Amino acid sequence: MPLTWLVLTVLVLAVLGYVVGRVRATQSAGGDARNLHSLPVYYGMNVAMSVIVPAVIALIIWLLVQPIVISASISGDIPDSAIPEGSVRSLVMSEIRRVADGLDNAIDMGVMTEDFARNAGADLSDMTQRLKDAGQVITQNVSADVLRWAQDYRAMHATGDLLRSFVVLAIAIAGLVLSWMRTHKDFRARIVVEKLVLGLLMLAASLAILTTIGILLSLIFNTINFFNLYPAWDFFLGLSWSPSFSGRGGLSELGVIPLLWGTLYISFVALLVAVPIGLLSAIYLSEYAPPAVRSIAKPMLEVLAGIPTIVYGLFALLTVGPFLVSVFGQDGALGVNWMSGGTAVITAGVVMGMMLIPFVSSLSDDIINAVPQAMRDGSLGLGATKSETIKQVVLPAALPGIVGAILLAASRAIGETMIVVLGAGAAARLSLNPFEAMTTVTAKIVSQLTGDSDFASPEALVAFALGMTLFFITLGLNVFALYIVRKYREQYE
Repeated sequence: MPLTWLVLTVLVLAVLGYVVGRVRATQSAGGDARNLHSLPVYYGMNVAMSVIVPAVIALIIWLLVQPIVISASISGDIPDSAIPEGSVRSLVMSEIRRVADGLDNAIDMGVMTEDFARNAGADLSDMTQRLKDAGQVITQNVSADVLRWAQDYRAMHATGDLLRSFVVLAIAIAGLVLSWMRTHKDFRARIVVEKLVLGLLMLAASLAILTTIGILLSLIFNTINFFNLYPAWDFFLGLSWSPSFSGRGGLSELGVIPLLWGTLYISFVALLVAVPIGLLSAIYLSEYAPPAVRSIAKPMLEVLAGIPTIVYGLFALLTVGPFLVSVFGQDGALGVNWMSGGTAVITAGVVMGMMLIPFVSSLSDDIINAVPQAMRDGSLGLGATKSETIKQVVLPAALPGIVGAILLAASRAIGETMIVVLGAGAAARLSLNPFEAMTTVTAKIVSQLTGDSDFASPEALVAFALGMTLFFITLGLNVFALYIVRKYREQYE
C-alpha cells in the first residue's frame, strides 16, 4: 500500500474510533453524560489517539529503520573486489540507491516497464539509455553488478513496504479495539488524554533540536566520506580551488580558503552598507520620526525583506553591476580602469547590503523602543540634549540587542547564494580588490551538487564538507553574539 493511502487509512480508523468511543461511553452511562467521569469528547479522543499515536510512531520508526536494514543487507553482499579503486563501500551504495531510484522514476514515467526493471539480464546499454531518458544523471553504462544490487534493493524495499502496511494497520486496529474495550463510564479518559497531549507537546518542542541533530549527522557522515577520499589538510589549508570532475582530466585542488575569503569579504562589504543605513534608519524611526511618518516608512522599509533573493540577484546583474562599471570602468565617469566587468565583490556586497537593511533596521528599532522611557527622561532632566541622550544612554542600553541584530544580518549574508551567483561571479581567488569577481562557499555548494556530477567523487562530496565548515562559522557567530549580550546586559539589569 502506498504511504499516502496508509496514512489516510489510519486517519479513517481514528475518526471511526472517535465515534465508537463516544457511543460506547454514553451507552455505559445509560445515555446520561452526567454519569461519566469525563466529558464524552475525551472518550472519543482517547480511542482516536490510541489509534493514531502508536501507528504513527511505528510508521516513523519503520521509515527510519527500513533503509538502514536494507542498505546493510545489500552492503554486506558487495565484495571488496567490486569496490573501485579510490572509492569506498558507502559510495558504491549511493550509486546503487541512485540506480534503484532511477528505475522507479523510469517506471513512473513510462520509460521502462516493471518486468524490464526486474530483469537481471537486461541489456546494460539499453538500461543506461532508459535511465537517461528518465532524467537520471548517468555518466557511463550501469555495470551488471550495480544493476543486480539495485534490483535486489528495489525488491527488498517492495517487501518492506508491504510488511510496513500490515504492521501499521495491525497496530492501529489493535489500538482501536483495546481502547474501545476499556471505555466505560468510570474510565478516566480526560487524564489519559491530557497526558498524551502533554507528551505530544514535548515532542513538538523537541523537533527543532532533533532537526538540528539530523542535519548535523547528515553533514558529518558525508564529510567523513569526503575526507576518506581527500586529505583534510589540503582542504583546510589549500589556497587553490580547482575541481576537476572524473572524465575531464587533471587532479582536483579543493582548498577552502579562497571560498572562505570570498564569503567573508562579500559579507563584510554587505555589512558596511547595511549596518550604518539600517542603524541610522532605526534611530530616526524610533526617536525622531512623527507617528505618521513612522507608520508609512517602517512597513515600506520592511518590504525589502520580502523580496526574493533571485530578484536582488537580477538587480545586481542588470542594474548595479553596469552602473558600477560606468563609474569605475575604463570608460567610466572617473576615467579609471578598476572594474572590467559587472560581476564583482562590490556589486554583490552593495546589493546584499540593501537586502540586509531591514534585518538591521527593524530589529534595532524594536530594541531601541524597548529601552525604558525613564532612562530618556532622566537624561533629559539632567540637561542632556536629545542627541546626547541617544548617544550616551539609549544606544548603550540597546547595544546587546543591536549587536545581535548585526550578527543575525551577518549570518544571513554568509548564507546568501543567488546574489553571489549573479552578482559576484564564480572565481575562487584570494584578493583584496573589491572590483574583482569572487565566489562564496554557498555558491560552490550549489555548483558542486548540480549538473553532470559524479556523486561518488570527492568533487561532489566536498559540498558537505563546505556545508560543515559554514555550519561552524555560523555557530561561532551565534556564540559570540551570546557572549556580547551577556557581557553588556549585566550593566543595565
